[in-house]
Amino acid sequence: MNNIGVRETEVVVVGAGQAGLAAAFHLRRVGYEPDRDFVVLDHAPRPGGAWQFRWPTLTYGKVHGMHALPGMELAGADPDRPSSEVIGAYFDTYERAFGLRVHRPVDVRSVRDGADGRLLVNTSEGTYATRALVNATGTWDRPFWPRFPGQDVFRGRQLHSSAYRGPQDFAGRRVIVVGGGTSAVQQLLEIADVAEATAWVTRRPPVFRTGPFDEQQGRAAVARVEERVRAGLPPQSVVSVTGLPMTAIRPHHTFRTSPLTPPEALELARQQGVLVRHPMFNRITETGACWLDGARDDGVTRIDADAILYATGFRPALGHLAPLQLRESGGGIRLDGTRAVRDPRVHLVGYGPSASTIGANRAGRAAVHDIRQLLQPSLRTVA
Repeated sequence: MNNIGVRETEVVVVGAGQAGLAAAFHLRRVGYEPDRDFVVLDHAPRPGGAWQFRWPTLTYGKVHGMHALPGMELAGADPDRPSSEVIGAYFDTYERAFGLRVHRPVDVRSVRDGADGRLLVNTSEGTYATRALVNATGTWDRPFWPRFPGQDVFRGRQLHSSAYRGPQDFAGRRVIVVGGGTSAVQQLLEIADVAEATAWVTRRPPVFRTGPFDEQQGRAAVARVEERVRAGLPPQSVVSVTGLPMTAIRPHHTFRTSPLTPPEALELARQQGVLVRHPMFNRITETGACWLDGARDDGVTRIDADAILYATGFRPALGHLAPLQLRESGGGIRLDGTRAVRDPRVHLVGYGPSASTIGANRAGRAAVHDIRQLLQPSLRTVA
């Protein structure tokens, strides 16, 4: 290629969270060299993926389902230390141990077709011409904000859970927490210890998973998400498939020193009125939210609030792939394994059925397997 300023490489990995690092590890394992055969680009300022942005009171002991990266265990971590510090340090050590040479902070602006069958990856540090791309951008950069009538007139504070820094910001306030996921429950329980009042609002009644989540159930949950992705539909949230893990209910402040099991903590939180779910409100008012359900004589139920916290999840950060027109009419990107059906040069890891730490590990390995077959056709006969 004669393009001035364009660097050629075999594979570009976009994102250095769990999925991106797993892919980079397997690229090295099969003989690809960093900064020669592949390059890892990360938008974040330091190692840790999305974990580095988690709220400080989310200690490592409260983290649910964190699986080690391939080739290196996370051992001896202090459960009382913030998860952002523990996992950030672990990712940093991992990158150094395997010489992954992550480029950061680098913004990937677009990916489009180039010459000679390559993809052109336009970034803040220049353009890469690559034969394959592993997209591991996750969801953190796309917090989902639901829209409600009256949202623009509310006089209090509105924020997404991605901006939550701890319960101290809500001391003495009246707070509505919107969302039925693990983060919503954890943040609600923290805030309830210091707030004047809280209300929990979800679209669907929450389902707490009380028993163990075994391998068979895990496979069934992944299969349900994979079915949607194969059909070209946007993937569902993890909680909508698996239910809320009971381990999300951990003792906070008022009963922190008590030896309560998660089910006991759940029951106590319900008795205290904290984990009492309200259906989704119809509109937001200047001073809170209201339901048009006839629960009061005037036909309106209201809750006054000083703050509304939207723990409403995230959407995949895929805007840079728009020039490739990978989306189906259903709104999602249809995958065969990790490979985009519309462009086999593009692999999505940490997306849909691989949007978990263990799933990301497996997806990274699977993507590298397929990419080797794409770039070295003679390998296709090798199992």
